[in-house]
Amino acid sequence: MEGVITSYRRGRTTQYDNQMIIAVNGINSKDKAADLIRKKVVWKSPAGKEIKGEVRSTHGRKGCIRVLFEKGMPGQSLGKKVEII
Repeated sequence: MEGVITSYRRGRTTQYDNQMIIAVNGINSKDKAADLIRKKVVWKSPAGKEIKGEVRSTHGRKGCIRVLFEKGMPGQSLGKKVEII
């Protein structure tokens, strides 16, 4: 299953570099997104390195998910695809 990184998890004055909001292809409701909690997520950098994460919760009502990665994500990851295992 694939998804697209849309944004960092952020507030008005803070940004969490290791938490990302991901829109998953084919999922458009909060109930369907809740089934993905505890799944693993992998992002591959252009250099071939993998950064792994885990789905922690849903985000909003349109089926987005919040993923906690093992370390901070670079800005070049925004708009790129991730694989959900």
